[in-house]
Amino acid sequence: MIHEARRAPRRQAADSMPVVDVMTEEVIGHLGNLSESGMLLLASTALLEDALYQFRFHLGTRGHAPVLVGAHLLWSGAANTPGQSWCGFRFLTISDEQREHIRKWVQDGVGTSTRA
Repeated sequence: MIHEARRAPRRQAADSMPVVDVMTEEVIGHLGNLSESGMLLLASTALLEDALYQFRFHLGTRGHAPVLVGAHLLWSGAANTPGQSWCGFRFLTISDEQREHIRKWVQDGVGTSTRA
C-alpha cells in the first residue's frame, strides 16, 4: 500500500483541462492534478521558478464559474515531451467558495478511475 504524505488529497485530471495565464490570456499548459492547496501543471511554455502567477481554469462542472487562483511556482522539471515541463504550484490566493469547489471536485474523484 502506498502512503500519501501530502497534506491535502488531490485528484488527477482525467481530461484535458487547459490552464490560462490571466495576465497574457494564453493557455500555458494543462492540469496534471489538483488539491485545494495547489496543482501540478504540464506546462507548454517556459515558466520561472519562485515566480508568482495568476491562473484560470475550469473543472468541467456545470453551474460553476472558472477557478481563479494566485499561485507560486515551487519547482519544475523536464517532461518526456520536448518543450514541456512539470511544474508544482502552491495556491496563495483563492476565494473560500472556489477552494470549497475544488475540495468537492477532489472528493468526488476519490475511488474513480483516472489516467495518469
